[in-house]
Amino acid sequence: MRAVLAIDQGTTGSTALVLDENLQVRGRADRDFAQHYPAPGLVEHDPEAIWQSVLAAVHDALAQAHLAAVELAAIGITNQRETTVLWERATGTPVHRAIVWQDRRTAEHCARLLAAGHADAVRARTGLPIDPYFSATKIAWLLEQGGLRARAERGELAFGTIDTFLLHRLSGGAVHATEPGNASRTLLFDLHTRSWSDELCALFAVPRALLPDVRPSAGVFGHTRGVPGLPDGIPIAGIAGDQQAALFGQACFAPGDAKCTFGTGAFLLLHTGTEPVASRHGLITTVAWQLADEFAYALEGSAFVAGAAVQWFRDLGLIQRSDDIEALAASVPDAGGVVVVPAFTGLGAPHWRPDARGLVTGLSRGTTKAHLARAVLEGIALQNVDILEAMQQDAGRPLRELRVDGGAAANDLLMQFQADVLGVTIRRPQQLEATAAGAAFLAGLGIGLWPSKHALAAAWREQRAFVPGMAAAAVAAHRARWAAAVAKA
Repeated sequence: MRAVLAIDQGTTGSTALVLDENLQVRGRADRDFAQHYPAPGLVEHDPEAIWQSVLAAVHDALAQAHLAAVELAAIGITNQRETTVLWERATGTPVHRAIVWQDRRTAEHCARLLAAGHADAVRARTGLPIDPYFSATKIAWLLEQGGLRARAERGELAFGTIDTFLLHRLSGGAVHATEPGNASRTLLFDLHTRSWSDELCALFAVPRALLPDVRPSAGVFGHTRGVPGLPDGIPIAGIAGDQQAALFGQACFAPGDAKCTFGTGAFLLLHTGTEPVASRHGLITTVAWQLADEFAYALEGSAFVAGAAVQWFRDLGLIQRSDDIEALAASVPDAGGVVVVPAFTGLGAPHWRPDARGLVTGLSRGTTKAHLARAVLEGIALQNVDILEAMQQDAGRPLRELRVDGGAAANDLLMQFQADVLGVTIRRPQQLEATAAGAAFLAGLGIGLWPSKHALAAAWREQRAFVPGMAAAAVAAHRARWAAAVAKA
């Protein structure tokens, strides 16, 4: 029995997952690491702490799997996207803490570029808005620290998103590479030429010499060398950003396939085919993956708060554990007219209103905490309706079904309501850790452990389907109340 190690490097911790060739999870381990907030709006990670968390998680997952590291056939990586690291090529030592995707320190830089009229040209090339979320302005900020720009221009430094940094470490410094999905989140990658853009590098003042090679998402990037706890020579054979990996792990291989990952936020991706589809409704156009010469593209929309809304409800003291919300919400037949808009950090796609704030409306003297619990879950689902409607309009095709994963996807009441208000079947897999599974799938494909993505699609297993059952008039009433509440927020 051969096995694949998936490294899922996330924003607050690292997960290692060991899957055998029958796609069964043999071992799993998590390790958290510290978050650094130097000032309001600034978020940083210590790359060395990330690396140590990965090593610890890998060690624990292999121990749980009762597997010797020499039995690993391949390693796959999936990662928090947009987070930016610079390191010395000669030593591999980071020259600054990583700037995390949540960080807003480059807002003024982005505002200047927008004021200069670059938004449309940049979006046409990259599929992205000019925003601090993405990597380019983070790189430019780092280069202004302590003479780093001169060192970068001499070729002494390397840039990477977290996948590239981990690949560099796993290969003992031998490989400086990424794949198109991660590259497409930097504001420096042209979706149409499928390569780094010299014009974008000039606009964002990023030396081309900093950038990694861009290789297909599945295939041997390099081999382990000098990694504590791992033998030399294991192929690192699959890489994808976290949401693209979840799309792959959900076997969403055909245009029109869509998934939603219910984590802290909700991340929705719709496979749009082999050419990029420009969004007219506030979504992001992104590379999904590259397999050999085949590119797949996706439309992406994010709701910033999903599972975090349940945590907020818990932290109010209304329930003991986040899992308790389902039983409480199910104790009433409806939300009693209450609507919760979970815009605690603004509204994401398709509204893009960072100034919006969370709102509760429709309260009456008869409102109980059970009504509020139900409204929290309904709010999570209703914000996804806005995103998926925008996706359908951009893609020009109706949604057939939605595959779901992530922690909150285990909530049956939420999933049934999501199916009802979307009017499409929700399919929940047996394997809810689709992100790590996607990295493992890519790595297995990269070494030929599985013959094709069609073999993976055949192995995908549904745990439960949620079929729409709500009357059309009731759906319309929910959506009308939601639209009115969003307008107030």
